[in-house]
Amino acid sequence: MSYVGRFAPSPTGPLHFGSLIAATASYLEARANKGTWLIRMEDLDKPREIAGAADSILNTLEAFGFQWDKPVTYQSQRDHAYTQALSTLKERHLVYPCTCTRKEITDSSALIGIEGAIYPRTCLKQALKKNHPLAWRIKTEDKTVGFHDAIQGTVVQNLLHDIGDFVLKRADGLFAYQLAVVIDDAAQDVTHVVRGADLLHSTPRQIYLQSLLNIATPNYMHIPVAANQEGQKLSKQTLALGLNTQDTVTQLWHALDFLNQNPPSELKSAEINTCWEWAMTHWHSNQIPRVKSMTIAPFN
Repeated sequence: MSYVGRFAPSPTGPLHFGSLIAATASYLEARANKGTWLIRMEDLDKPREIAGAADSILNTLEAFGFQWDKPVTYQSQRDHAYTQALSTLKERHLVYPCTCTRKEITDSSALIGIEGAIYPRTCLKQALKKNHPLAWRIKTEDKTVGFHDAIQGTVVQNLLHDIGDFVLKRADGLFAYQLAVVIDDAAQDVTHVVRGADLLHSTPRQIYLQSLLNIATPNYMHIPVAANQEGQKLSKQTLALGLNTQDTVTQLWHALDFLNQNPPSELKSAEINTCWEWAMTHWHSNQIPRVKSMTIAPFN
């Protein structure tokens, strides 16, 4: 099967250096495998979306020399596909409605998993509250789900005990990332997912959904995420600065350096196309450090 990769930013603000690292790794891995590289705008969470951010992200990617091979996909236009997948799971009695709030779950749960309090299945037999907005949860099973990550190695979870029954559609009517990403990767024939290690623990959930929906599982590669001097992941929440489109080469050089590709210092004064030519010729994903995060030093 031909290689198909993708980069899937969320339009909640401008692209920052951590985004550039993920885009660069995804892009170079696709090109090294003579594959297709796609852009998907993960704009499901409309309350968090910043007006104009999607166009800004695409303009920034163009300024840095990225070239995608098909029209951009927008998750906000794909509710029909997520609705159909959820209906399939409902028909097979694999999901159930839930009216519990996060605070109620935290207060009532005696179990703590990878991402906090595990839902105690209060609504498993019947939704606790009447005439209340409903979320939809997937029933997890007491068995392990594992995969081999190209960088991080073997990852194994017992979803029932490590994660619990997770939400596929929120009470506010928005579909959850875990369902949307599975449906979209399948619809776009994605064969390889290169993304940040902050999503490593989400992958078993996605593989579980793939198995239930008879969807092929892509190959996964989770690269280290960039952290600031306080050890926090670079993100909009930690006030990471947007990329400077007037100095693309320097930032791309630092992204390659972060990924341990050993770019020569003279590339800093080269044209952006020359920088990409070097990167495509010298790309070695096996040199990427096997860690989940790395602190970056300030650079100009």
